[in-house]
Amino acid sequence: MISRRQLGLGFGAAGAVIAMPRVLRAQAYPSQDISFICAFAPGSGADVLVRYFAAKIGPLAGRNIIVENKVGAAGRMALEHLARAKPDGHTIFVHAASGAAASMHLVKRPVVDVPKQIRVAATINEQAYVIVVDGASPHKSFNDLTAALKAKGDKASYGAANQSAQIMSEIYKLKIGAPTVQVLYKNSKDMMNDLANGQLEFGAIDPVLALAQQRAGRLRILAISSSQRMKAMGDLPTMAEHGVPVNITGWWAAMVSAETPQPVRDQINKWFVAVVSSPEAAEFLTNAGGDPLIMSQADAQARLVREIDDWAEWVRVAKIEPQG
Repeated sequence: MISRRQLGLGFGAAGAVIAMPRVLRAQAYPSQDISFICAFAPGSGADVLVRYFAAKIGPLAGRNIIVENKVGAAGRMALEHLARAKPDGHTIFVHAASGAAASMHLVKRPVVDVPKQIRVAATINEQAYVIVVDGASPHKSFNDLTAALKAKGDKASYGAANQSAQIMSEIYKLKIGAPTVQVLYKNSKDMMNDLANGQLEFGAIDPVLALAQQRAGRLRILAISSSQRMKAMGDLPTMAEHGVPVNITGWWAAMVSAETPQPVRDQINKWFVAVVSSPEAAEFLTNAGGDPLIMSQADAQARLVREIDDWAEWVRVAKIEPQG
């Protein structure tokens, strides 16, 4: 006859057997090569960043990191790919979390419900967008540019190639009361000739291109879009310092499906924190115009959700019509 004690032990052993596969699955991660999804084309600044972290994290993970470029729809194709992927941590979207937040308001019917389906496993860096003029422009300061825009009215134009740059520029126009004409480009490089020949009064672009062009003498950076000065661009004033209270930055993160087990997310976080906190990565990120960013997963997720609300207001102010 089996005693209650023996029966209890039997059930306890069975429970351990049942629980063991879950523990083993978490401990076994990663069990195969890992894919880093990049939303931009090979050779782009974003692609360089993604491949840098793939090269650094591969040895830590003990697995190959394969970079997959899923280009299209301003990052939404890559986001949809992540949402459809198996939630086991072997597919990681390395992208601007701010871009994922924006996606909720740039289309009428988002395919991915970002706050419900996406989790930030780790943060990487933060970048401000910048206001630039041609290297030979007579505008030596942000105040010079503001005065010129007010004087020229709708005879002046500006260029932008993404929604963040467009929004910061529209807020700038609104605050100074200038009806500067907006000209949109497929990418920031396409506006360089129009800046050089005087067709554009200014451009709003990412810091990677801006810093490279400024070093070559082709552009002059007048102000940045963060509320406080960035360490990577400490000598450059903010728009807020000149009376235009803008705080629009792009912050990069490693994102996974919300169904990814927490132990797996924790492991991804450890890898990225180890790399981001290294002096070599700090130099790499600084040279690209960004400050290293390390946040807890909870704080990063809260920021993502908060920026979804921010984007609703920014899209309204910039009069951006969501796509169908």
